[in-house]
Amino acid sequence: MQKNKISIIISSLLLVAISIMIVGIAACTSNQTENTTAAKNAENNNTPAAQDTEGPKANTKPIVVTWYPNESSNTHDQVRAEVGRLIKQATGREVEHKLTTDYTIAIEAIASGSADIAIAMGAVGYIEAKDRNPEIDVLFVNSDENWKLDGAKYFAWLCVPAEEADQYKSGDTYSIDNIKGKKMSFVSNSSTSGFRVPTSSIISHFAGDNLDEDKLIEGGPGMFFSEVYFGGSHQGSAVNLLSGNADVAAFCDIEVQPYVEAKTGDESTVGSVYTVREGADAPFDQYVGRDFTIIASTPVFNGPNVYNPKNLSAEEIKAIQDLFTSEEVASNEILFYDDSVEGAVGLYKKSKSYGFVLTSDSWYDPYRK
Repeated sequence: MQKNKISIIISSLLLVAISIMIVGIAACTSNQTENTTAAKNAENNNTPAAQDTEGPKANTKPIVVTWYPNESSNTHDQVRAEVGRLIKQATGREVEHKLTTDYTIAIEAIASGSADIAIAMGAVGYIEAKDRNPEIDVLFVNSDENWKLDGAKYFAWLCVPAEEADQYKSGDTYSIDNIKGKKMSFVSNSSTSGFRVPTSSIISHFAGDNLDEDKLIEGGPGMFFSEVYFGGSHQGSAVNLLSGNADVAAFCDIEVQPYVEAKTGDESTVGSVYTVREGADAPFDQYVGRDFTIIASTPVFNGPNVYNPKNLSAEEIKAIQDLFTSEEVASNEILFYDDSVEGAVGLYKKSKSYGFVLTSDSWYDPYRK
């Protein structure tokens, strides 16, 4: 009897021990499963804990800056490098430059987001890009000589060879009365000062001809111009005039300022004569000493520098704006050069533009009309 009791007790203890072992093994298996799942979730960044540990990743992709053909030439190498250096200073990110041979390439780049910033666009190109992508906006614009927007303007010129200028005289001044039937050069139909402004002036001046832009794009019999050329850039349109391909050419003062200088008259005034300066870069080096006369000059709002926020944070945009609108950049002699110094070149003449300022999209509404 005593032996049976002992056997029962031993059996009971064994059962308890086995039960404890089973529970322990199950608990270990459960913990291992939970740990494995947690590890996998952490790897996939699906758990809040993993996200909190890593935090948001900084954007390290290069900032892409696109340029119109006007500033894509070798003449502007130093300007492009300086703009890139300053953007990197503001953001810490590397900068790549996207050079173009056509306005539409730069416009599409900034609208699509394949470029993050477009420097020195015109109002019309900016409006075209914003129509395609409302997210893009004005980054900053070069000011007038007082660091304000009041006189932040440049000039759209219509020019003729100086030796032919007398045929465009009307009394003591010059006019566009006799440009009908001539060979004409524009910049690009997306250019503000190299197409939109001059064609508007021509349409208004020749109201009786019932003109529109389409009638001014092509030349030939029955058309307003005998031939029409597009230079692709302001420099290209100026060369069309200097080479004799065109009788009349549209281009602006800012884009040809590194290559020409006033010979007689005041800057950007009708009747003033300009000449290609000594030491001008190609292709102007072929036309050193060649003169042209301004027969029409129209003020135009300074063109915007533009950003697409697709690849830029709000903090980066502000940092770029803060730096570029600072005295540090206004004093940068590569971007705002002292034109009182003979032979000095850069992006903008200090006597005309003190520095960069902020403005809004609505500032360009007159060109939407």
